[in-house]
Amino acid sequence: MSNKVFFTPEGYNKLIDELEKLQKIERPKIIKEIEEARAKGDLSENAEYHAAKEKQVFIEKRITEISNKINKACIIDPNSVPKDKISFGCKVKLLNTDTDEEVEYMIVGEDEANPNEGKISVNSPIALALLGKEVGDIVTVKVPAGVKNFEIEDIS
Repeated sequence: MSNKVFFTPEGYNKLIDELEKLQKIERPKIIKEIEEARAKGDLSENAEYHAAKEKQVFIEKRITEISNKINKACIIDPNSVPKDKISFGCKVKLLNTDTDEEVEYMIVGEDEANPNEGKISVNSPIALALLGKEVGDIVTVKVPAGVKNFEIEDIS
């Protein structure tokens, strides 16, 4: 299972969209930029050419990276997971028992994680501590900022 890359359908579709954009728009665009820069003459001192070549390397690396992730993708629909215990794709409502602050997270794949949107990676310390837990459980999590204590209020 460690070979798999987990995605929600939404995250997988975003990755597919990014790959298509890179292959159909960005790659042809950078090839054209390289051709235009090459036409300007001496390549050894042509900053536009070197910048375009660097961008091309980045695009090709990203295409390869995305293709590898797609080949290893395991898509899990959040609607298909049981809601009695926390697992990938679940939304959880937590009460920080130290501050009485409520927080809500959705456990997603690494590529989908965005803490500003309340999406945390399945491999993050908080998600790892929450996996398999139930409503009412108290969880202590070591995070870079210290230790946090949460009570699980809801799983959806």
